[in-house]
Amino acid sequence: MTIVVGLGNPGPEYRDTRHNIGFRVIDELRRRAGDPPERRVRRATLCRLRLGGREVVLARPGTYMNRSGAVMPALLQSEDAGPEDVLVICDDLHLDLGALRLRPRGTHGGHNGLRSIIEALGTVEFPRLRIGVGPVPDGLTHEDFVLASFRRAERRRLESIVEMAAQCVETAVAEGVARAMNRYNGRPAVDDAVTGGPR
Repeated sequence: MTIVVGLGNPGPEYRDTRHNIGFRVIDELRRRAGDPPERRVRRATLCRLRLGGREVVLARPGTYMNRSGAVMPALLQSEDAGPEDVLVICDDLHLDLGALRLRPRGTHGGHNGLRSIIEALGTVEFPRLRIGVGPVPDGLTHEDFVLASFRRAERRRLESIVEMAAQCVETAVAEGVARAMNRYNGRPAVDDAVTGGPR
């Protein structure tokens, strides 16, 4: 794959929300690569770097979540890429906090960002990494939940979760989606898993 797209909402008021964990993983991938510069192109913030021995574009759509797909056709055209060359990173409120689920294809599952991208590309045939941010507490709507900030107890785990998601992306790029799925799907993001301790 040549394009890694992290989903989120633009603006400081959304920076720390559950819906923006895709942006956090993009930031972590940049940090691990030495913070190469970003540039704003076609309503998206882009960064080009080497990942797993390959040249990869990291992208953060500058539209709101439910219009994430608006940037995709021009982005793929500019990179001479197809949907199969894209890996999308997003939150999933149906997965427990920190659980990872990488798939080579699939439906939107109710996620508005994935829905928009599927509509824009006309296909479900692109890999996606879902990062668990659930479960949703009783009495709270899904929208209010994903647009809220992580609780204090959750924030203590957030760094480990984002690091492991970044490792999953690096493995998918370097070794393929199937191998990354076998290595990371369903694993809880805990400090030992990230730092190489007991598994």
